[in-house]
Amino acid sequence: MGKKKPTTSAKSSVKKQIRKGNNYRKFIALGLVIVVIFITGYLLLGNKANKDNGVKTSNTENSIKIKKEEISSTAKFYPYESDGIKMEVLAVKANDGTIRTALNTCQVCYPSGRGYYIQDGDELECQNCGNRFQLDMIEVIKGGCNPVPVLDENKTDDGTDIIIDNAFLDENRDLFKNWKSE
Repeated sequence: MGKKKPTTSAKSSVKKQIRKGNNYRKFIALGLVIVVIFITGYLLLGNKANKDNGVKTSNTENSIKIKKEEISSTAKFYPYESDGIKMEVLAVKANDGTIRTALNTCQVCYPSGRGYYIQDGDELECQNCGNRFQLDMIEVIKGGCNPVPVLDENKTDDGTDIIIDNAFLDENRDLFKNWKSE
């Protein structure tokens, strides 16, 4: 008793089944690759867009917005958070009526954790070294023991608000790594 040879139609039916199986496997493999890409992207980028870090700030999605009408000769502080690092911008009206802005950290003392300023009269006092800095000198003097200025190229004045872009703040977050950590 010999084996029966498969007929031509049986051969083509088997080939169709094999092709269907291969197509199904390719479809499943493609689906898995897409899922892996999405999971990897999520893990690498995180869900930063929906992150609520609990810090109440005056910043919008892409900037800190400072209402000019709220600024006086008493410094006002605006908290900001960048990748878990707490930061602060200060704004104050100088004697000439201009609004001066700076990062509330000292260009020299920031590594100490106490290189930030509090206002005393018409001066800011570094909480690390005690250096006193005239409010009218914010944005005028750069370098040394004074607040890091937010210069015109890093902010926009639309007449009503001063807007400081997050990119500038994020670039300077390392100045705040030890900030207010006694």
